[in-house]
Amino acid sequence: MTPAPSLIAFTVLSGLGLGLIAWLGLGFGPEAAEAPLFPWFACAGAFVLTAAGGVASAGHLARPDRAWRAFSQWRSSWLSREACLLVLTAALFVLYAALWVIWDVRVWGLGWAVAALALATVYCTAMIYAQLSTVPRWSVPPTPQLFIAFAAVGGFLGLEALAGLTGGEAHGGRLLLALALGAGVAIWWQTQAAGAPRSVKGSDLASATGLGRMGRVRAFEPPHTGANYLLEEMAFKVGRKRAWQLRWIGAALGFLAPAVLVVLSWAIGDPVIVLALLVHLAGAMALRWLFFAEAEHVQALYYGASAR
Repeated sequence: MTPAPSLIAFTVLSGLGLGLIAWLGLGFGPEAAEAPLFPWFACAGAFVLTAAGGVASAGHLARPDRAWRAFSQWRSSWLSREACLLVLTAALFVLYAALWVIWDVRVWGLGWAVAALALATVYCTAMIYAQLSTVPRWSVPPTPQLFIAFAAVGGFLGLEALAGLTGGEAHGGRLLLALALGAGVAIWWQTQAAGAPRSVKGSDLASATGLGRMGRVRAFEPPHTGANYLLEEMAFKVGRKRAWQLRWIGAALGFLAPAVLVVLSWAIGDPVIVLALLVHLAGAMALRWLFFAEAEHVQALYYGASAR
């Protein structure tokens, strides 16, 4: 697929914001007595990141003014469910945040509901892609876990970075554990996705053309004389060398470098975790770009196109 910057920004930023909302709703982070500014910065940061992701998603629409129609198909569309849950999560989080920052009251039942809704929103985002059996790399089982893992790791990094900046105590050990678990999920997804070529769903050039009953089918001439929409959108080509380099860069920036910075924060100070968050964000962007760029749609078989 052609990687759309708006989708990359949406899935990464909203995932980070929703992950932070989930951790706050579960009661993580220093109390106001320990770090008076933490509730204000944490709640504002979570809301702004989530809203920024939502706004970025409209950039991929041909008619952004009709985005409101996405809310009407929640019975059958994962995208519509995502939109509805995103708005509901934001609304309840505003209530939870107001009670916390103004009256210093954390309503645990409301917080847990907000956390559940935030994770459900991330799950719906993942299912938009995981449901597409026509894109084998997306329809592998760990795709929802991948999105949730990135949201959880990014949100926890944001939580600890804000805690360190506002006078609270960051928990480096927990961060290292979160980064290790996130890296494990990313490796799990990559091993599953790498073994999911177009033929994994039973499709090949013979079935794509309907000529398999006549014998072995191979492409003699391409069925087109120039570029077309389907090839540009559904058969985006990323070089094997470039993909390999980006994957290692994304892994290094997304997990390894943040872990090193967390360890350094024990000697230098908690504000270093802010740099770890920014580095992780850059790595998440690179890996999410590959998530879209390496996706192979089965209809590209008809054209004999290959992204590999």
